[in-house]
Amino acid sequence: MAYQNSNNGSLNYFPCRYGQSKLLFRGPEQDLNGDYIAFVGGTETYGKFIETPFSDLVGQGLQTTSVNLGCVNAGADVFLSDDTVMGICANAKATVIQLSGTQNMSNRFYSVHPRRNDRFLRASTLLKAIYRDVDFTDFNFTRHLVSTLEGHCPQKFAMVRQELKDAWVARMQMMVKNVPEKVVLLWMSDHSPDDAAACAKIVGDPLFVDREMIEKIRPFVQDIVEVVGTKSEIDQGYEMMNFSDLDALSAREMLGPVVQAKVAKALQASLSKIV
Repeated sequence: MAYQNSNNGSLNYFPCRYGQSKLLFRGPEQDLNGDYIAFVGGTETYGKFIETPFSDLVGQGLQTTSVNLGCVNAGADVFLSDDTVMGICANAKATVIQLSGTQNMSNRFYSVHPRRNDRFLRASTLLKAIYRDVDFTDFNFTRHLVSTLEGHCPQKFAMVRQELKDAWVARMQMMVKNVPEKVVLLWMSDHSPDDAAACAKIVGDPLFVDREMIEKIRPFVQDIVEVVGTKSEIDQGYEMMNFSDLDALSAREMLGPVVQAKVAKALQASLSKIV
């Protein structure tokens, strides 16, 4: 297997905090006193295993400060509940929001950890009533939960899936409405939001998000940028990432630096028209 493994696969992410936030962001810490563009999102925005994430590339291209507010495995909940993050976005020249999956947010059926949104906390009374023979103490992560529930009974899971999608739309609308300046939504994935079969699978990201859901957010944002990475681009990027042997499987789930560069180019074209 060939891959870049400099410094034993370890990158220095220069972790930093802003204001009163309890979240650790990728640094170096940026000066918030001047003009800047804020980037909010999950693992891809954070740029795990990648030396130069797309937020930095956009900042370099537009010759402006980029503030990376990405959090690994984050959903909308972690940002909506963080006044510091929302304040940074409110004062930005523009905010880019990477579309996250539906599974990493609290909803009528289950609750997630307030900062580590991929962590399953507890099932609601309603979910326990629907799945009476499921032991919910077996679950630690949301994707494992939804995968098991679908395999257990696809008919019952249809209700869970719809709730996740409805909650996602409501939460995203709330989030973009709380950012008064220009907002650009970012779809970055290995499939199009128009690919109904891919959007319905419990693999890849953003989980369960499709075109219909995105269009419900469009009236509240300045632009929507969509980037789909090809298999060739993802495979090429895998060989360019920095990760250890133990992180090889996690790295396989990333879109990689080739797709990140593609994202940066598309975002730069969009942002150059509005900032």
